[in-house]
Amino acid sequence: MDLFAQNCFSPFMTAEKARKTFALSGATYDFYDLDPFSSADPSPATGRPATPGTDRRCEIAFAGNHADKAAATAVEALTKEGITTPAPLPASYTETETTTLLAARRLNPRRTAIVHVGTRNGPQGTETFMLVERLLPTNDQN
Repeated sequence: MDLFAQNCFSPFMTAEKARKTFALSGATYDFYDLDPFSSADPSPATGRPATPGTDRRCEIAFAGNHADKAAATAVEALTKEGITTPAPLPASYTETETTTLLAARRLNPRRTAIVHVGTRNGPQGTETFMLVERLLPTNDQN
């Protein structure tokens, strides 16, 4: 959970850093950044295909049901990073019965991040996932 909080909101995270950081944790991860905020090279989607309408994903998953603590950790990380302004949740993101947190937050006037935390069936049984995806820029200035 702390690895997600400390790394997934960083504009300096790259696929190589994700591999090095998350591989040692025992968590599974999925990362891409097609349009980095930093001077880093783009990182293509190498896990699941890129979600339509996004240009970045950082996700970790780990064994067991720790969704309540994971959601609290994600909210704390968002607050620490100053990502606190609510944004409309796109219709393409929907809660499931195992969702603990699904929220949209403004990164800036043209960018929104979607944070999703919950549980799902994994290779070893129930796993907790923590996901943040960055939506493509919009011209919406609200």
